[in-house]
Amino acid sequence: MIQIWYPAARVTGRLRAPWMTPAAARHFQSSGLLPTGYVTLPDSHAGPDAPAQTAGGRRPVILYSHGLGQHRSSSLSLVEDLASHGYVVVTIDHTYDAGQVEFPGGRVETYGMPELSPTLPPAEEARIVGKAVRVRVDDVRYTLEELHRAVRHGTPGLPAGLRDIMDLSRTAMFGHSLGGATTAEAMCAGLPIAAGVNLDGALFGEVVTRGVDRPLLLVGADRTDDTTWLDTWPHLRGWRRFVRLTGSEHFSFTDYEALLPQAVARLGATPEQLASFIGPLQWSRSLSVQREVLAAFFGLHLRGHRAPVLDGPTAHYPELVFRKNPRSGAVPQRNAHIAPYESGI
Repeated sequence: MIQIWYPAARVTGRLRAPWMTPAAARHFQSSGLLPTGYVTLPDSHAGPDAPAQTAGGRRPVILYSHGLGQHRSSSLSLVEDLASHGYVVVTIDHTYDAGQVEFPGGRVETYGMPELSPTLPPAEEARIVGKAVRVRVDDVRYTLEELHRAVRHGTPGLPAGLRDIMDLSRTAMFGHSLGGATTAEAMCAGLPIAAGVNLDGALFGEVVTRGVDRPLLLVGADRTDDTTWLDTWPHLRGWRRFVRLTGSEHFSFTDYEALLPQAVARLGATPEQLASFIGPLQWSRSLSVQREVLAAFFGLHLRGHRAPVLDGPTAHYPELVFRKNPRSGAVPQRNAHIAPYESGI
């Protein structure tokens, strides 16, 4: 399943699309951090099936891949912002390593990966997760094929004007956690992805030794010095940056960043527990910086716009720490940033 977010000509009179479809939401709330009775899940800012804004011509396309156990709307606060900048953003549900995927008619497929526990030998964890990344790359490949088919021949039910605004010659990708690994591996596999962003995900597959020759931005949580990033860095032959977001944690790059602070009192969690999950950086500031970084990166590599925020440290964004030589002074550590959404606070 995919969902497409795009600039609309008008949404007046349309109900807002939900953050998650109804049956998927029920499963999510029964097993995750935002349970029914304590939290009402949000709506998006989008009007379903609204006609696309065709003024301005064709627009770059950006793919989004979620983390292990998450879902296609896990970082919707970032996805919607990119759509507001004029991009067409395609969010992908990776069936069976997503927490839940609802298909037309209400069928829900749930998380089916083998359990990843701290006692699992590293080699076995790498085998399981590496296979998941390969399957995800196939998901991305198929999605791109179907998007090209839709643009060339049309697809029944596609909103008016949408096929006319997708410029698939300018396609990029970003993802969180295992979605970030999927982004890098899809580029290494030769998929037509011009540039990619990895949001705090350990890398798996051939990209670690082969690298990529296209732009790749690595954005890590505070103190991230993942060994796979350090191993891959010398093989990145195109534009590259390794940036840490001070005061962030692994799930800061998901909608938990905005949702949990609103729900923390109802959930009975302490401020210290909240900070351990999404970091001490104030949530709205964290989200603002993330949006700025993504908009700058895709503006630079898909539209040729200047991106001063990515040139190095600035007074406007002191939270961004640039690792010019990641191996210098680094303390390698094994990255555990592949945990599914059932992780608690």
